[in-house]
Amino acid sequence: MKRILSLIIGSLCLTLCFAEQAMYNDLAYTIDAIQKTAEVAENKKVEGKLRLPDEIVVGQHTYRVTGIAENAFKGCKNLTEIVFPADLKYLSRNAFEGTGIWLNKENWKDGVLFIDSCLIATDKTIKPKYVVPESTRLIAAGAFQGNKVLTRVELPVTITRLDNDLFRDCKNLAKVVIPASVEWIGQDVFVGSGIWLNEKKWKKGALYIDGCLIAVNKDAAAKFVFKDKIPTRLLAAGAFKDAKQIKTLTIPNGVKTIPAACFHKCGALTEVTIPASVTRVEQFAFAECEQLKNATLPKELEYLGTGAFYMCRNLKQQVLSDQLKGIPTACFFLCSSLSNITLPKETEIISDGAFAGCSNLEDIQLPNTLQQIGEKAFAGCSRFRKVNIPGLVTIIKKAAYSDCAHLTDAVLPEGLYAIDDETFKNCISLERVSLPKSLYRIGKNAFANCQELYAILLPDNLRRIEDEAFMECKKLFEIQLPDNVSTLGSGAFSMCISLTKVQTTQKSHLKDIEAGTFYQCRQLKEIDIPDSVLVIGEDAFNGCKNLKRVGYPPRLQKIGPNAFRDCISLVTPLFAKDIEIGKNAFKGCK
Repeated sequence: MKRILSLIIGSLCLTLCFAEQAMYNDLAYTIDAIQKTAEVAENKKVEGKLRLPDEIVVGQHTYRVTGIAENAFKGCKNLTEIVFPADLKYLSRNAFEGTGIWLNKENWKDGVLFIDSCLIATDKTIKPKYVVPESTRLIAAGAFQGNKVLTRVELPVTITRLDNDLFRDCKNLAKVVIPASVEWIGQDVFVGSGIWLNEKKWKKGALYIDGCLIAVNKDAAAKFVFKDKIPTRLLAAGAFKDAKQIKTLTIPNGVKTIPAACFHKCGALTEVTIPASVTRVEQFAFAECEQLKNATLPKELEYLGTGAFYMCRNLKQQVLSDQLKGIPTACFFLCSSLSNITLPKETEIISDGAFAGCSNLEDIQLPNTLQQIGEKAFAGCSRFRKVNIPGLVTIIKKAAYSDCAHLTDAVLPEGLYAIDDETFKNCISLERVSLPKSLYRIGKNAFANCQELYAILLPDNLRRIEDEAFMECKKLFEIQLPDNVSTLGSGAFSMCISLTKVQTTQKSHLKDIEAGTFYQCRQLKEIDIPDSVLVIGEDAFNGCKNLKRVGYPPRLQKIGPNAFRDCISLVTPLFAKDIEIGKNAFKGCK
């Protein structure tokens, strides 16, 4: 089990690092399928004047462009002008370093670089007491970072966010007034600044600015109490990160957002009381709070972020708001004590790794609104016994149900187009699978090591059975290969040691028997290879000890090395001289 979980963890890291990407008008974007938003990703070769779209269309969906990622245009020396989307929420200073806009000194006014009314960066020529103009739409993450000239900054009421690293290492910054318009404060906004370094600003292990909790000391008391003279209205991202002593916590009523990584690695935290005012729980908010048992989410929660409860190993149950449309990536990853969860009634997406490693989770009722099941969504959910996929799902993505050790039945919907690679790999108890008529493709290792799978009806529409799709299905005893199958991947039925019969017809479209397709199928006694086959690949029937009769196709051109090696019941045939026969192709035959 430990090995399985380590594999899930390793592969999921790739998922987290490489989110869904899309191209639109030659620019790269990162897609949030649940929120229907897009972020401008890293683009290396952009030049001239650029107008970013308000929205992009990918497939059948439209996504609002709301962010610009770090390094998005970094180093694009020929980018001279840019217009931002109307609904832009955030951007990074680093996104424009080294661009033609950045390098053009005429774009810097009094030590400040503005682009399309957004404050991007500052330098040492800025005024020590700087007043941000009221016309400013946004301030980029890290815009003032490391500026040693600043002593005071006044922010306008047009600003709603203070993004990550905004005043980091501004060592002489002694005063910032946070206006009531600010609704979100990022991570490390004041770290290393004059405010942060001033010990008098810290009260009982906490740093507050204008009713906003900026940070909590790592050694804060086990029962942390919020400041009550001025009501706490905001929590900064990462505010409680690594606070290892806190055990219980009641978040003040009126707080609307639990921001990114707010309680990340609070190792002693067992219970959090979340008020009804909270509508957003953001990325990794409670990640790696391994002792957390109770964190009841509000009924009106509107947003749940990636990895919100990542590796909360003691969390036992959760009811999700019906306002949510999806479960984000790795949201409950490795919540190994989670036994019960209620999904939103109109869930459309269960994202990559959402419940991976939830080894105590009982069967989940999937709503009929569900359209997408992501990679490794339920990998390692070893208590699952039956899966019933709703009718709107057209593709079950890679390894979605891999390593579900007690899964016995899988009912798949009509309209399903593909079972992706490793979907049911290592489901060692899987006995029955109903494949729909619409199925076109069975991916690599899709049913590999499903040791109890004894029979499966392949639909007539099926075109592709990929490499090792049914490898080590040790009880599978009979296969009827549909005529439309043109690809039968290498090792597709290898080591199916109970397979006795493979039925084909002369109407088959199959072109090749690829390498190791029936390797070590010891009980296979006879097979008629379709007339359409031109090549029998290396090791195709190697070790089929009971194979007595083979109907060879008339247009056969090649038999690969070791193709029928150790088929001790098979008589070596005589072929026309123009057939290429590989080394040891019939070694060990009669």
